[in-house]
Amino acid sequence: MPFTLATWNINSVRLREPIVCKLLAEEGPDVLCLQECKSPVDKIPRAQFAELGYTHMVARGEKGYNGVAILSKLPIEEASAQDFAGLGHARHIAGRLENGVTIHNFYVPAGGDVADREVNEKFGQKLDYLTDMRDWFRNERPERAILVGDLNIAPREDDVWSHKQLLKVVSHTPIEVEHFHDVMEAGDWHDVTRADIPEGLLYSWWSYRAKDWDAADKGRRLDHVWATGDIRAAGHSSRVLRHARGWEKPSDHAPVFASFDL
Repeated sequence: MPFTLATWNINSVRLREPIVCKLLAEEGPDVLCLQECKSPVDKIPRAQFAELGYTHMVARGEKGYNGVAILSKLPIEEASAQDFAGLGHARHIAGRLENGVTIHNFYVPAGGDVADREVNEKFGQKLDYLTDMRDWFRNERPERAILVGDLNIAPREDDVWSHKQLLKVVSHTPIEVEHFHDVMEAGDWHDVTRADIPEGLLYSWWSYRAKDWDAADKGRRLDHVWATGDIRAAGHSSRVLRHARGWEKPSDHAPVFASFDL
């Protein structure tokens, strides 16, 4: 069953419902994973999405913060929802398709502004969250699984606009990248996006602070699509829908796509 999947940190699903609908109407992925929905589940505008064919949803939400949802044209049932690091945040939801593939949708904590857990509690929470992800995948080894989301880490030198300038900036520090790779190894996860686009600068996030984000192009690749080793060869056609960052009232993230023949 071939299907196309997209992941997008939407930064408020209710505020940006028009551009979610625009993406669904124009691009038509079979599955759309959203992060930072900032909405209780019962306030997500499901009716508008259902009109476009997305009649299935699994989600976790909270008022004003965090929140993850999987919208799908395909039947999907909830498979898991974990609270890593004991934060009590809505940051993970997993759904299982009828073909047995499990899709994990994550919103990893951003980690604050200072890359030192001794002075910045949020950075410590981020590292603990990633450690708990690692341990969970070690204990419950995933199979026939896809992991997507805003992982808030740009691991490679060409995933940021300046490797040297961002080495001490949260999202690109060596300790975060180490934790990132520990999670990958624990679950036998493989980077679908970079398997398709192995070389060159590639970003999915541009700060709101830039007056002209496109011209400045100081981006980071914070949004990821992974697959377990048993289905990694099924992934293809990866792309970042960069121009969506310029839509009216945009998120600061762009959607990331991949297709799977399963």
